[in-house]
Amino acid sequence: MVAGHLQEKKGMFYIVLSYKGSDNQRKTKWLPTGLTVKGNKKRAEAMLMEARKTFIPETAPATAAITQDTLFSDFLTKWLAVVKSSIKPATYSSYSGMLDGVILPYFRHKWITLTELQASDIQEFYTAQLERVSANTVIHYHAIIHKALKYAVKMDLLPANPADKVERPKKDRYVASFYDSDEINQLFAIVKDTPLELPVMLAAFYGLRRSEVVGLKWDAIDFAANTITIKHTVASCVIDGKRMEIASDTTKTKSSMRTLPLVPLFREMLLQLHEEQGINRRLCGRSYCTDFLGYICVNEIGERVKPAYLTSALPKMLKKHNMRVIRFHDLRHTCASLLLANGVSMKQIQEWLGHSDFSTTANIYAHLDYHSKLMSADAMLAGLGIGTDGAEKDQVA
Repeated sequence: MVAGHLQEKKGMFYIVLSYKGSDNQRKTKWLPTGLTVKGNKKRAEAMLMEARKTFIPETAPATAAITQDTLFSDFLTKWLAVVKSSIKPATYSSYSGMLDGVILPYFRHKWITLTELQASDIQEFYTAQLERVSANTVIHYHAIIHKALKYAVKMDLLPANPADKVERPKKDRYVASFYDSDEINQLFAIVKDTPLELPVMLAAFYGLRRSEVVGLKWDAIDFAANTITIKHTVASCVIDGKRMEIASDTTKTKSSMRTLPLVPLFREMLLQLHEEQGINRRLCGRSYCTDFLGYICVNEIGERVKPAYLTSALPKMLKKHNMRVIRFHDLRHTCASLLLANGVSMKQIQEWLGHSDFSTTANIYAHLDYHSKLMSADAMLAGLGIGTDGAEKDQVA
């Protein structure tokens, strides 16, 4: 039987039914009774029992029948179904996780319809979340809510977007973790001849993202021109409750698709690895996995390295060897910090890492750019006629 209860709203009884939809997700349906709260409780309860017996759960897609009276929480679910086909799987996974985990449970308990939603309701949600998560996380919530309500305006369900009036929290400044040159050399030593060796070195030297490391294929390596091209990724995400690995011939942004020099160290490593993989395939025969033949980061029987393995294995390795624990993605930050420390410009680092916007690089790494600060200090001293030793220079007549 469909579950349900009575809800009082603006002096009237409403029937709220709860059921599982065709996508196996819990849904709610509001039905007006037309009865005032005063003196009509028994009649409303009878109507509730009848509604629970006769209600047939909808089998239409979640995108059907979005109206102004749709609960805001239900609207968000329907909106996500609408945009699913137009966004990347990883983006859908992120939206779905934040909606199911936080946003939907909060607004379901508020029983606010789409047209009843006010900026103050959204602001109260942000205030409540700031007590348990960072401002940056709340900004992600805001991005989802704003985009969904923008769709509601586009579909003439709302005259204006209430999220436009909300005060977003100020973004926290992100301070990246990274290893210095001594630490990274120590890390290279402990991962040598382990499955982590090549992934760690690719991430630390070339600044590759986890998805770029796992997605690196042999056709991206040009041994004649000595180049390595980042053009394919493998991302791990949860889609409709199932963890999946999504391979794509696209990168995070257009700028992420980049060609880098294949330095002698990596050229020799990759040539040796290519030969080893050929030997492993011959030795294993039919037991060798042929699903990932084009990929570089595979194990002895041809299975592609999983993104989750890199995430979990590196911290375990670091703890085992009593090293400071960092994330796999922090190897990318380590790459940037070492480039900065050796005088490489921020613009060149942007191109090396494949950031789409210079401001992204500058915002993350500006505090590390000590070299440019020294140059600025020397320029100021020269402009003031003061030597770097602090002595005032002789003025020329």
